[in-house]
Amino acid sequence: MSAIFNRRAATVARATLVALCALVILIPTVAMLWVRTPWARGEHRRIVQPVPFDHRIHVTGLRIDCRYCHSGVERSASAGLPSTQKCVSCHTQLWRAGSPMEPIRQSVATGRPIPWRRVTQLPDFVYFNHSIHVNKGVGCESCHGRIDQAAEVEQAAPLTMSWCVDCHRNPAPTLRPLEAVTTQGYVPPGGDRDIELAAVLMKRYQIHSLANCTTCHR
Repeated sequence: MSAIFNRRAATVARATLVALCALVILIPTVAMLWVRTPWARGEHRRIVQPVPFDHRIHVTGLRIDCRYCHSGVERSASAGLPSTQKCVSCHTQLWRAGSPMEPIRQSVATGRPIPWRRVTQLPDFVYFNHSIHVNKGVGCESCHGRIDQAAEVEQAAPLTMSWCVDCHRNPAPTLRPLEAVTTQGYVPPGGDRDIELAAVLMKRYQIHSLANCTTCHR
């Protein structure tokens, strides 16, 4: 009895089955590798803001505290973005049409907020509260990097699950006195590995190692 399919068709069928099996394995593998790259995480991606805001001038030059613009950082989950009135209270040349401050002038005229672009963004299924971290002695630069040296702010930390969990399991090295939370380039009095101070802060702020799922996924 002759074969229903010729030898070439059988070869094509086998190759198709092998290719499908390979794709079933390859596609999830590539996807998992991709999400772990800096490009997928948005790390160090250049974000163009509507107003050319230079943190070096404001933080280092004018010594403006982070909490002046990000006023919600100590009492809410969101740190908050500077309102138009915050800018207007300092800048007097923003009314000049065509200047870099034009978006602020338009915001004042229309009553619409400045369309700042988010730089650091976690997935929707991750819960993060700024206030609990700041009030427990976790410095701004621990997650946001050296803002005082940034002409343009970019995502400085990977913000992966493992990166967060590592800190939650051992928070002591990240802690600092509350009065130094916004300090840039902070170095503990006893050096980078001031174990004694870390132990004191853990007890003072009643910090516990929280690595259970419901801490961040609610």
